[in-house]
Amino acid sequence: MKEGVAISFHVPLVDISAYVRDGSSVERAAVAQQVDAACREVGFIQVVGHGIAASVIQGLTDAMDAFFALDLRAKKAYRTPPAVNRGYTPPKSESLSLSLGVEPANRMNDFFEAFNVGAGADDYPHVADLPQPDYADNVWPDIDGFEAHVSAYFAEAGRVARTMTRIFADALGLEPGFFDRVTDHSLDVMRMNYYALPPGTDVRLDGDLTGMGEHTDYGIVTVLWADQVRGLQVLGSDGSWNDVQPADGALLINLGDVTARWTNERWMSTLHRVKPPVIDGMIERRRSAAFFHDGNVDALITTLPTCVDPRHPDLYEPTTIGEHIAAKLAGSRAGRRNDAAVRESARVLASRSVGGAGEGIRTSSGTVRS
Repeated sequence: MKEGVAISFHVPLVDISAYVRDGSSVERAAVAQQVDAACREVGFIQVVGHGIAASVIQGLTDAMDAFFALDLRAKKAYRTPPAVNRGYTPPKSESLSLSLGVEPANRMNDFFEAFNVGAGADDYPHVADLPQPDYADNVWPDIDGFEAHVSAYFAEAGRVARTMTRIFADALGLEPGFFDRVTDHSLDVMRMNYYALPPGTDVRLDGDLTGMGEHTDYGIVTVLWADQVRGLQVLGSDGSWNDVQPADGALLINLGDVTARWTNERWMSTLHRVKPPVIDGMIERRRSAAFFHDGNVDALITTLPTCVDPRHPDLYEPTTIGEHIAAKLAGSRAGRRNDAAVRESARVLASRSVGGAGEGIRTSSGTVRS
């Protein structure tokens, strides 16, 4: 990036109601065109008209607040082994940058706590012998209403994710059922994240305290609900980090590595991180719920022929979604560097050389509010 020159960063806002309510072909084509442009240029989208009722979101946040208010010992009772992507994750027990093969200054240093739920084998009775622990049972806290509220939102977020893949198929000129074939027993996981510290704890956000390290998401598409609190930062094409907050009533949508591989990086799996703000020596509370729609564990990822030509040679070797996800999780949850993520780790290191870990951050142009 040239000194004194900044590329404007903007996360497009798209109304997807034409797909939710089965609008006209003209209306749907306009939405698909907007989504294609956003996926090419940013890799993040804000969507409204998604159809999730405010009461469902309120139920989710109430459930999150009830769980994360428990003392640490009670929460740790719901912890699972690293290979099982369910249950509770305490602060500073993961490092998302390792999922890209990048060593953080301090291993397992991401300061957030989380609770994961996902689709289990019983959710796909039409498929026999689904592998474990990919399709593990959930661990539900003994909190009144928690399972019901979280399950209600999980179902709605899944609906939105599948709506987005319908839009993706149209935007990429694929047959309408393309994604149905690779998502009929999708690895779907929702991670509820919580950033805060007990009152009176003095902290500084520096190299030793990262809310969530630089990473790309792993699968097809992510549906993110988040508080309107600063913290999420998205990497711009000029190597700068940009603060992004959701508009009123909007969900943030971003692409994962699987989609970037399918499209030969025509569409972007954009690097992002979380740097929650510190106010008067305390981290401001920030909550989010990320629904990861990753695809079938046995689906083979091969580059779409329409995305390969003499100017754009195939960048990736074929792999299954299960193999790809396993390598990423081994990095973030088990602390084993993912040496297969060559292209992604290069982008992380390039961003660090441009602005450093905490510099070069723009807020005004990167923040989207309605």
